[in-house]
Amino acid sequence: MSKAGNRARDFGIVTLAYVAGTVVGWLVYRAVAPGHSSIVAFAAADAAATVVVFVASVLCNNSSLYDAYWSVAPMVIAPAIAMSPEAAGAPMSRRILVTALVLAWGARLTWNWARGWHGLGHEDFRYVDLRRSMGRAYWLVSFLGLHFMPTVCVFLGCLSLFPALGTGTQPLSWLDAAAFVVTTGAIVLETRADAELRAFRLRNDGPGRILDTGVWAYCRHPNYLGEITFWWGLFLFALAADPGIRYPLVGPAWITCLFVFVSIPLMDKRSVARRPGYADHMNRVPALFPRLPRKAKG
Repeated sequence: MSKAGNRARDFGIVTLAYVAGTVVGWLVYRAVAPGHSSIVAFAAADAAATVVVFVASVLCNNSSLYDAYWSVAPMVIAPAIAMSPEAAGAPMSRRILVTALVLAWGARLTWNWARGWHGLGHEDFRYVDLRRSMGRAYWLVSFLGLHFMPTVCVFLGCLSLFPALGTGTQPLSWLDAAAFVVTTGAIVLETRADAELRAFRLRNDGPGRILDTGVWAYCRHPNYLGEITFWWGLFLFALAADPGIRYPLVGPAWITCLFVFVSIPLMDKRSVARRPGYADHMNRVPALFPRLPRKAKG
C-alpha cells in the first residue's frame, strides 16, 4: 500500500476512534445528567470519550492518536452546551458567536494537525522518549499523562463555556466585544504562526536553522501565545455572561501554567540541543510576551 493509502487508512482509524468516543460520551452524558449538574455530566462524558480514544491508542500502539483531541473535544462540547435545556435563558446572539469562534478555532487547529500528521507509523518524539524511559509502565503513564491530563486541561478551559453558552443571562455588552477581539486575535495569531512555521519547515533543508522572521521574530512561541490568549478570551465571554462568575478562571490559568512551565521549557531544551545558535536566540527573543526583535551580536 502507498504512503497516501496508509495515511488515508490511518485517518479512517482515528476518525472511527473519535466517533466511537463521541457516541460513548453521549451515552454517559445521558446516564449522568439526571440529578447532576451539567458540568459533572459533561466531565463524565469527556472522561469516557478519553478512555475510548486511549483504548484505540493502545490497540494502534501509538499515543499520538490522541493528539487531535485537544481541538476536537471543544467542538463537540460547545454546541452541546449551547443546545442544552439550561441554555434557554442565554442570549442567542452570544451562543451563536461563542460557538462559532470555538468551531473556527477547533477546525483550524485540527486541520493544522491533520496536514502535518504522518500517520500511525509516526509518534511524537516526546512519547518515544517516554517509552524508552518508562518501560512496562509506559501505557499507565500514557493514560494519566498523555491522555487524561490533557483532557482535564481542555475541560478546565471549557468551563468558561458553561456560563458563556448556558447559565449566563446578561445581554451583550462591551465586554463581549472585548472578548471577541481577544479571541479572534488569538485565532489569527495562531493561524499566522502555524502558516509561517509550516512554510519554514517545507523550505528548510539545512540542519540547525532557526525561525526568527514574521511573528516568530517577536517571541519564540507565538503559536503558544495564541493558544493561551484564546482561552483567556473565552473567560472574558464568561464574565460578560455572568459578571460574578469566578470558577472558570482556573481554566486559562492552568493552561497558561502548562505552556509556561512545561511545554516551552521542553521545546526550548530540545532546540538548544539541536540548533547551535538557539541559546543566543533565547537571549534575543522572549519566550512568550512579544517585544521588538534585537539584532544578533557580531
